[in-house]
Amino acid sequence: MLREMDFIENDWTAFFWAIGSVRSVISSRKGSDPMHGQQINRLSGKAVIVLSLIALFTVLSGFLQPPQSDEGAAAHIFQLSILALVPMIFVFLATADWKRPLRILTRPLAVPATALVLAFGGLYYLEHYR
Repeated sequence: MLREMDFIENDWTAFFWAIGSVRSVISSRKGSDPMHGQQINRLSGKAVIVLSLIALFTVLSGFLQPPQSDEGAAAHIFQLSILALVPMIFVFLATADWKRPLRILTRPLAVPATALVLAFGGLYYLEHYR
């Protein structure tokens, strides 16, 4: 798989190649079955929701505090939740059942996407207007 990386032309191709690689690693485990992939998908989906809500609530906590000269613990919690969110989304997409792509992208990702839009919008407001 590593040798194939030299022949990938752009970022989107690399992204889909990486998802396929993760899927092949997961499915090649001895004794793996489709139920195992569904469990991983369900757990990673819940982790995506929790991490996006943590990011939102840490930004909302900034509205309750006076402006500070230095970033505090909430900023670090926000950064860590976003950092952990990236691989969780990757695992969620890699283990998803792509026979129904609209169901994958709408229902499970609606709450995290909304929470992240609100979190980054609130963060922008706190950084630029407050």
